[in-house]
Amino acid sequence: MDLFCGTMGSYLPYVLPALGGYVLISLFLLKNPYILHKKKRPAFYCTHISHRGGAGERIENTMEAFTHAVKEGTGMLELDCYMTRDGHVIVSHDDNLLRQTGFNVEISSLNLKDMPFYKERLEVTFYAGRYSTGEDRKFTLLEDVFKEFPKMPVNIEIKKDDPLLIRKVSSLVKQYDREDITVWASEKTHIMKKCQKENPSMPYMFTLSRGMQLLLLYYTGLLPFVPLGESFLQFYLPQLFNRTYIPESQILKNRLVISLIEKLTMKKSLFKHLAERGIQVHLFVCNTERDMEAAFAVGATGVMTDYPTVLSNYLRNHPPIAPPLPAKETAVN
Repeated sequence: MDLFCGTMGSYLPYVLPALGGYVLISLFLLKNPYILHKKKRPAFYCTHISHRGGAGERIENTMEAFTHAVKEGTGMLELDCYMTRDGHVIVSHDDNLLRQTGFNVEISSLNLKDMPFYKERLEVTFYAGRYSTGEDRKFTLLEDVFKEFPKMPVNIEIKKDDPLLIRKVSSLVKQYDREDITVWASEKTHIMKKCQKENPSMPYMFTLSRGMQLLLLYYTGLLPFVPLGESFLQFYLPQLFNRTYIPESQILKNRLVISLIEKLTMKKSLFKHLAERGIQVHLFVCNTERDMEAAFAVGATGVMTDYPTVLSNYLRNHPPIAPPLPAKETAVN
């Protein structure tokens, strides 16, 4: 033991300066990412994202919802897709239609002509106790969204590991010439890899595991040295939990757990670093001005909401300041 301590002691004069130098270099590069990385130049930059087309103001994912959100000035539509038995790509948050329609049936078991209607009143998932209504209760085809809004950026989350669905979505994106304004999204890395392989031209999001890796890189100081392929980071605003959004998981109902998640993830220096590398940071689902203000205050470049009118009004009264362009960019990756 004495020998071990003595050996360690002999290395300390070398280890401590090296560690200190690493920390200083890492912090410098965190604040000046353009030294090692070329800033991403996406085809669009959005501060206003409509979750499920604005699920608080119209029935979620209907054409009426999308039209209303676009009219209110949204910069991106967020949606999810599944495929019917006869091969049509349907916009729907759930594969099983019980919550949305009252029928305990999966989209994949139905032909397009047999799709039921949405309920007349639908609870807003991220605003417990609030309901949306609308005249339009029909499920929408992804192709119709592309036809109706050819220039509108769309974030498509793929939840189901279905190669045919991924292929169909990619085919529609190519058909309507919108690869630069349509974003792959998925929580699962193995699904995202299939999406990227099918259409590598489309920008894509961090998955859940990649987000965890991002945090690890940040806290170990390695982030400034590592290239990132993703163009978007989407993450919950933790203060929503147990207030407007009641999670199903028991562990996420614990205030201490949520407080820890908030302290670990809501890092302004991290979000600023990503933004300066051209990676957009979207926090969701912010349905009150209080939450919108908190999201932008911590460094979000955009906010996702179920209430596009509320977010538009907030942005008119509190226009976000665009991050300054770096003075110099010398890329090595």
